Amino acid sequence: MNPKTCTTSRRQFLRGSGAVLALPFLESLLPRSARAIDRAPQRLLFYYVPNGIHMPAWTPSTEGADFELPAILKPLELLRRELLMISGLRNLPARPDGAGDHAGGTSAFLTCAHAFKSETEIRLGVSVDQLAAAKLGQGTRFASLPLGMEGGASVGSCDSGYSCAYSQNISWIGAKTPLAKIVGPQLLFDLLFQDSSQSAGVAEKRLRNRRSVLDFVLRDAESLKGRLGRSDRDKLDEYLHSVREVEQRLQTLGMSCDSPLPPTDDVRIAEQLKAESDLMVLAMRCDLTRVMTFMLGNGGSNRPYNFLPGVSGAHHELSHHRNQASIQAQLQIINTWEIEQLGYLLDKLASTKDRDGSSLLASTLVFFSSECADGNSHAHTDLPVLLAGRLGGAIRPGRHLRREEPIANLYTSILNAVGVANSKFGDDGTGALPGLG
Repeated sequence: MNPKTCTTSRRQFLRGSGAVLALPFLESLLPRSARAIDRAPQRLLFYYVPNGIHMPAWTPSTEGADFELPAILKPLELLRRELLMISGLRNLPARPDGAGDHAGGTSAFLTCAHAFKSETEIRLGVSVDQLAAAKLGQGTRFASLPLGMEGGASVGSCDSGYSCAYSQNISWIGAKTPLAKIVGPQLLFDLLFQDSSQSAGVAEKRLRNRRSVLDFVLRDAESLKGRLGRSDRDKLDEYLHSVREVEQRLQTLGMSCDSPLPPTDDVRIAEQLKAESDLMVLAMRCDLTRVMTFMLGNGGSNRPYNFLPGVSGAHHELSHHRNQASIQAQLQIINTWEIEQLGYLLDKLASTKDRDGSSLLASTLVFFSSECADGNSHAHTDLPVLLAGRLGGAIRPGRHLRREEPIANLYTSILNAVGVANSKFGDDGTGALPGLG
């Protein structure tokens, strides 16, 4: 996660005392010979939710392009043509040694590797996002960004004798090394917009004085506008406004270095997620990173969802529904809410213009799933898999496919699509998954 020197020819940042603001693509700053030919880069976002999905309300009844969105996915109706559902995929390396399905499933979520059961000795594999980041991350400030909404140390036991490292991380840079996630929108905002050459005290002082990051870069912004065409000036104004909106939302939430908001504050989790989604879109828009992972909760998360009408318990406890219809109904409410949050992010990607005039969603692939299918049986077969976006034309959405194959084969296809030559992936991969394009 160390910043890399950008190799593009355009100016990338506005700077001020203790602040740095990445810029969106501005054609006016390119040499005339390079204008109108800069294609949008491919981007990947792997989105994880814990405790499985209520599968009867998730799986479409028909395959092909004429499938009807099931109840949980109804919030995505307007984006239906951008969705590719894949049923039947399995992740057998996620099966634990004895108890520990959440740790086994979460650790294998992007590695498709079987975790060594221990609280102290970590053995797993490299995750697909990190293989992709080695290719896509060249020339960006962050090769990848691991993000999440629940914190916690990666030591000790979190699930039946498995190290917490397995439950609290989905991004792995090596068999023994998880990539620790950035928890919550305030930390992400500071990472993206604080000048790394300045001390952390500068950012804390700005927060205490309620000053905007834009105050520090305003002079540089005004100087830059004189070099831009009218279209790019409008684009810059729109971008600065969107940064300020996110900043104001964080101030409304009351998050600061002096009084951080607990990541499990269920009352305001939806507002936190909106801010987090806005920042993810800004990071893509400014080409700060092209690979992200996001964990809505840690593996086996027991976040309370009492703030949702009709839900009277915490997630992990409810996921052990014992086939009781009243509890399954509550799980469906939670899953539908999770999809609503995903929908907010996808709407932002679809409505944000990329450098070539298309939407960010057109160049991006968002992968959404969980560590298991049904949370009661802890099944690692017939997983809930949803893809959104087109990855620059590599993916043909608007369909429901059924593929009885390892999910590792899907990852192989994704890697190949972004230029990473890979014949198979993970412990049980057999090759590329056909029919995505």
